[in-house]
Parts: sequence; C-alpha cells; structure tokens
Amino acid sequence: MKFILDNWMLMVAALFSGSLLFWPMLKGASAGGLSAAAAVQLINREKAVVIDVCEAEEFARGHVGGAKNIPLNQLEEKLGAAVKNKALPLILVCQSGARSNRAVAIAKKLGYEQAQTLSGGLASWKAANLPLDKS
Repeated sequence: MKFILDNWMLMVAALFSGSLLFWPMLKGASAGGLSAAAAVQLINREKAVVIDVCEAEEFARGHVGGAKNIPLNQLEEKLGAAVKNKALPLILVCQSGARSNRAVAIAKKLGYEQAQTLSGGLASWKAANLPLDKS
C-alpha cells in the first residue's frame, strides 16, 4: 500500500494508458455493423435492401442473394435510382467491410438513415455458411 501511495502519479499514468489501449476495442464494438445473422433477420422481417459496393468482377464471383451491385465510386449517383424508398433498411456489403463502411457514410448523407454495413463483409457471410449467388 505504501508503494501505491508513494507512486500515485505512476499509478494514474498506468491506468490512463491502459484505458487508452482499451478504447479502440470499445469503440469498435459499438460502431460495428450487422452480424450475418442479424442481416438475414433484417432482410426477412423488414425487407431490407442489400447493396453490394464491390466492383462488377468481384460481384460476379459471389454475392448475397438478391443484392444489387453499385460500385462504391458510383454509389452517390446511382443509389437514389436503385432504392427509391429511403425508409427501408439498407445493408451495404463488400468483401471485407472496409468499403461498405465508407458507403454507409455516403448513404446516410443521401438520407438513408437506416443504412448499415455487414460487419466483416462477405467474408463473415461465408463464415456463417450462408449461400452466395454467382452471376
């Protein structure tokens, strides 16, 4: 106990640095997207629209069934024509989840408040043993 009292500044610095290391994990847990199971429920129960933001070649190799392909660089111009009802839930998908996170920001800017990403992208969909369509 004497050590702690004598070195209270060291203890505060250790707790502070530990909390800074822990912060990204907490932020990632709250900011993450939908799990594959939650996405399936949203599609089945609320008629969510799935938008795959991969390039056409990637989309052809495999995609979520019923997904519409709008590459990320064309999303701002084509999303309004593809999904007219902005009240519908929107699930944005890519291979790993990186592009779909950017796509969520674009969709929300366009007024799609229920836009979400599939956490882990198509890789998490495959890991959950869910079917892929190929075209």
